[in-house]
Amino acid sequence: MFADRSEAGRRLAEKLRPLAGEDVVVLGLPRGGVPVAFEVADAIGAPLDVILVRKLGVPIRPELAFGAIGEDGVRVLNHDIIKGAALRPEDMATVESRERAELERRSAHIRRGRPKVDLTGRTAIVVDDGIATGATIRAACQVARAQGAARVVVATPVCPPDTAVRLRQEADDVVCVLTPRSLTSIGQWYADFTQIGEEQVSELLSCVTGMSEEVWIEAGDEALPGELVVPRGARTVVVFVHGSGSSRSSPRNRYVASAMHKAGLGTLLFDLLTSAEETHRANVFDISLLAGRLGQATEWLRAYLPHVTVCYFGASTGAAAALWAAAVPHADVAAVVSRGGRPDLAEARLAEVEAPTLLIVGGDDRQVLELNRAAQALLRCENRLAVVPGAGHLFEEPGALEAVSALAREWFTRHLPQGASRHGPEA
Repeated sequence: MFADRSEAGRRLAEKLRPLAGEDVVVLGLPRGGVPVAFEVADAIGAPLDVILVRKLGVPIRPELAFGAIGEDGVRVLNHDIIKGAALRPEDMATVESRERAELERRSAHIRRGRPKVDLTGRTAIVVDDGIATGATIRAACQVARAQGAARVVVATPVCPPDTAVRLRQEADDVVCVLTPRSLTSIGQWYADFTQIGEEQVSELLSCVTGMSEEVWIEAGDEALPGELVVPRGARTVVVFVHGSGSSRSSPRNRYVASAMHKAGLGTLLFDLLTSAEETHRANVFDISLLAGRLGQATEWLRAYLPHVTVCYFGASTGAAAALWAAAVPHADVAAVVSRGGRPDLAEARLAEVEAPTLLIVGGDDRQVLELNRAAQALLRCENRLAVVPGAGHLFEEPGALEAVSALAREWFTRHLPQGASRHGPEA
């Protein structure tokens, strides 16, 4: 029995390791097959994609397929069934039109503009979370061949032996972890068989392929511009909270963000205030307002990428906002890093922060250093004060920002939940 689809995927990947290094594409059947395929693709270092298939059912017997369709106009027909059912071209066209519309809807929702991986001349590993009769995955094999795959391998955590034999009529090989003689339902072989949504499928594709997008974050009646970068395989996003007089374009934050990307961590840099709001100096020091905007940005991020782990990196007054937001009950922030921060501005909330917190201060930034020492005494969570020798408030000295980046990277990766950073190249 498998704990969940992720564990099933890891166990399946062990059987597929001989294919590592070959010209392979892993294709998950939405929706349940994609989390399994994600683990396989990650383990063998292969690109991940979905294979979208719609069976074409005989109008009076929809369970009997006279063919299947895939993306890019691919159509596979069973002429024996067409002849036996005496199907007219117009009947077939009606069925195909309906199924084509649904396939295109799913493609747009899941891919979000990402191109389909080219299968021409490659080995396609078609993955599902379990196979009972195999009708859908047989159609997927046919579609993969029509899309140019030179070899097709069916891979699944659980499949009855008689079904595996039938699948070899369509696939070059069939790989299974468990082959029970009786399979009344696939879910019986999983402790957690929670339904997978199309949003989660899209997110898993983003994690493998990576993404870099200009985004707009809804914050009440305002829309705040931001930049979301998620490297290939990243499962953690560090949200940057800039300080007074700064913005998402801050060269210092961008430098640190680049270091996070190299460590396999995603980043979200966004403006906490609109252009009009920034003209009022009081807003820049309104920590409650800034923390509220950060909370709204975090909600947006979790809705957009539901399964990422969230961390905060705050600078100057932004550090106070990060700590204030992290103190909100059930904030579920994995870790907080403050660079040259003003945690004293969140003094009333410091005792409520549960996320492990690192305070980084320049050794020559003496006033802020004393403020951080006083604030550290109020923290009840795991915490550390790191002093960068010879650095001032802006860390402009040679090697200062490199030291900040290294400290932040180590703090974040050390405090992530198990599995949240294992895909990053240096995590």
